[in-house]
Amino acid sequence: MSGPGGWWRGKSTPAKVETYTRWSFHFFALIELTSIGLPLFANVPSTLSWWLFPLVCGHAVLCAVTASRALDWVRGTRDRPRRLLTALAATTALVAVAALTLSGTDWRPATDAEVRLGASVFVGVIAFGTGTLALGTRDRRRMTHVVLGATVGAGAASFPLGVPGPAALVTAGTVLLTAGFLTFTAAFSVWLLDAVYELDAARETRARLAVAEERLRFGRDLHDVMGRNLAVIALKSELAVQLARRGRPEAVDQMTEVQRMARESQREVREVVRGYREADLAVELAGAQGVLKAAGIACEVTGSAPGLPAQVQSALGWVVREATTNVLRHGDARWCGVSLRVTDGRVTLTVENDGVPDAVPGAPGAGEGTGPGGGSGLAGLRERLTGLDGTLRAGPVEGGTFRLTAEVPMPDPPGPNPPAPDPPAPDPSAVPVPRRVNEVRS
Repeated sequence: MSGPGGWWRGKSTPAKVETYTRWSFHFFALIELTSIGLPLFANVPSTLSWWLFPLVCGHAVLCAVTASRALDWVRGTRDRPRRLLTALAATTALVAVAALTLSGTDWRPATDAEVRLGASVFVGVIAFGTGTLALGTRDRRRMTHVVLGATVGAGAASFPLGVPGPAALVTAGTVLLTAGFLTFTAAFSVWLLDAVYELDAARETRARLAVAEERLRFGRDLHDVMGRNLAVIALKSELAVQLARRGRPEAVDQMTEVQRMARESQREVREVVRGYREADLAVELAGAQGVLKAAGIACEVTGSAPGLPAQVQSALGWVVREATTNVLRHGDARWCGVSLRVTDGRVTLTVENDGVPDAVPGAPGAGEGTGPGGGSGLAGLRERLTGLDGTLRAGPVEGGTFRLTAEVPMPDPPGPNPPAPDPPAPDPSAVPVPRRVNEVRS
């Protein structure tokens, strides 16, 4: 689908969650640049700021790249980025130590603003680096060790550079809180992403199991119908063969019975298949509303099905089922409306939704899913409606809405039985002369 949001609408729900997670970590790099990188130019001499700002930029970019590769590793599409993780750890330590130089030296005393900015750069770089490093491990214990190691390292690096003891403890505590929060955010994001993919896989597995269970049930019904009849047909056919070899006339009676049993089996199989092909419109409307609401799509159903002929309800029930499947599978709808009305002797079913699919259903290859007993997708629906002199229209309309409309004429109600015509008056010349029964004697 063309348009600014076409690339987003074309993604599945797990892919959308993965994209959101990935760009959230990229946004962390932008936060690092704006919160601790840009303030350098306003509070630090130009020579020192132009020296520290590229380090902060390089650290932010390295965090974004490492986060992206680590997410690929979590999803199993890449190997673990060991070199990037090592490079990020070394760069984090380098930039953090460089930030402490803003606290001043023996030959250049620092202002209060420089001291505060140096502490913020020191804590921020370690926090963002630790949170990104947490993506490179799946073990909670190792994540805890990374946070504790960053905290101890921050406190240990402060003392040799002349930071007072209380200030070093405060800095270590701040690193513990910020790094722990970002690490928890990274761990929760990975857990949520894995949970979404597992739920999607479970839904597909449940759908396959439902199809397999339905096939087994259909197979059991066919076995119950055909098993006994085929066994009787086989026995009577064998008996007819034996009787025919002996020249007995009873063989004809047995073959007549075989023929009757075959026709009875054919009738029963048709009844079983017809039970699977027929759909109740009221049940389909309620089921569609429940399925769409479970998928997070607001569904509004107007109109009712009572009083419609069985064949009309069955055909429109399949329309509701196929339209619901297309809304869930081919679009990204947030709202769906189903209306049923009877006007001028025609039943009109309209299904609208605001998730226009990538291709117009009804075109070759668009929304043509396999449908039971009726062909495939909308093509099968058109075949069903054509048998009732109905029509089916599907396509996008104004306002980014997709509309599917099915119309079926109401069958004419059976009228009263017409009176039997009066018999013609007999022609006297054509009246036969009765014969005497005893005229001919045997």
